[in-house]
Amino acid sequence: MINIRDLSYEELEEMLLQMGEKKYRAKQIYVWLYKGIESFDEMTDISKELIQKLKDHFILNQITLIDFQKSKDGTIKYLFGLNDGHAIESVLMKYKYGYTACISNQIGCKMGCNFCASAKIGFVRNMTHGEIVGQILKVQKESGETISNVVFMGIGEPLDNYDNVMKAIRIMNDPKGLNIGARHISISTSGVVPKIYELADRQMQCTLSVSLHSSNNAKRSEMMPVNKGYPIEELIKACKDYIKVTNRRISFEYA
Repeated sequence: MINIRDLSYEELEEMLLQMGEKKYRAKQIYVWLYKGIESFDEMTDISKELIQKLKDHFILNQITLIDFQKSKDGTIKYLFGLNDGHAIESVLMKYKYGYTACISNQIGCKMGCNFCASAKIGFVRNMTHGEIVGQILKVQKESGETISNVVFMGIGEPLDNYDNVMKAIRIMNDPKGLNIGARHISISTSGVVPKIYELADRQMQCTLSVSLHSSNNAKRSEMMPVNKGYPIEELIKACKDYIKVTNRRISFEYA
């Protein structure tokens, strides 16, 4: 069965038409989905007949809380379980300007950076955009706080799961979805150069953060295997293009 949160708004409209329902029902359902409901029965303005149809055709992707840790400064790290038994981490951070969710986009990671715990997991699979957005919904539900900022700095390389990350951001931006502005969303990359150019062409106005960690190719390649394919010179060229096309600054991460 299809996870209903893996459908775009347009796809949901089309599915409802195929089920013999009116197109406008998509808006009602879509709004409920991104209020963070965990059961179709929570849709109080939807008929019982339609709710049964939804149950027959879809699942609501359930992200379950396995464990959490809370620090003295209020930061909370969550361990969430996915439907297939795998687990990922998300973090809630409080700042003066609001609450930020640090989210994962892959189960494991291919990049192999030697300073990152995700590399030890190895790559398992990409997360769907429904699972990506589902983390934010679950963090809000568990914490009781509204997320105003999102950073793709959890497990996985966002530009290696490009299509699902873009679909997730579209839902985050959508006033019918999470209504989080693109300028409040940061994408952290180890330096997948072709996708930086592709991201620039979208002009989404997200903040791009680049994990640099060394200004020397030999040292960076030792730390970050991605540098062997896309050395620093190519990375900086792509970053300059991103700034020129989007008129947005880039953050560089350096440990």
